Amino acid sequence: MATKLFINLPVRELDKSVSFFTNLGYSFNPQFTDEKATCMIISDNIFAMLLTETYFQTFTKKQICDAKTSTEVLIALDANSREEVQQMVEKAKELGASIYAEPQDHGWMYQHSFADLDGHQWELIYMDESQMPSP
Repeated sequence: MATKLFINLPVRELDKSVSFFTNLGYSFNPQFTDEKATCMIISDNIFAMLLTETYFQTFTKKQICDAKTSTEVLIALDANSREEVQQMVEKAKELGASIYAEPQDHGWMYQHSFADLDGHQWELIYMDESQMPSP
């Protein structure tokens, strides 16, 4: 059974991506960082490997998706509150992210989304499972 998750994402300009996510409050593991890649720490067991497009291409025979024009993946992360969701999305927008969907409030679940500098779609979700409707 897996104990850690590593999401690999191609980026056009590694330095700009590192700056963007640093300003959102993330840190990076210097052991897995060089001019081609870096390891963004999302939590103790969740990481995003940001790889330059050229380096990313060495891991696949398929064409790299342009995440600004095609959806490759939706990355969903939990948050501790509605306010945290709103603050993170607002901060991302200030740092150059785009908003690709309006916030959704389902009462027990609140989510909002942004696309980072390379177009990767990030969804932030706050859930109060005690308020979840019965099936």
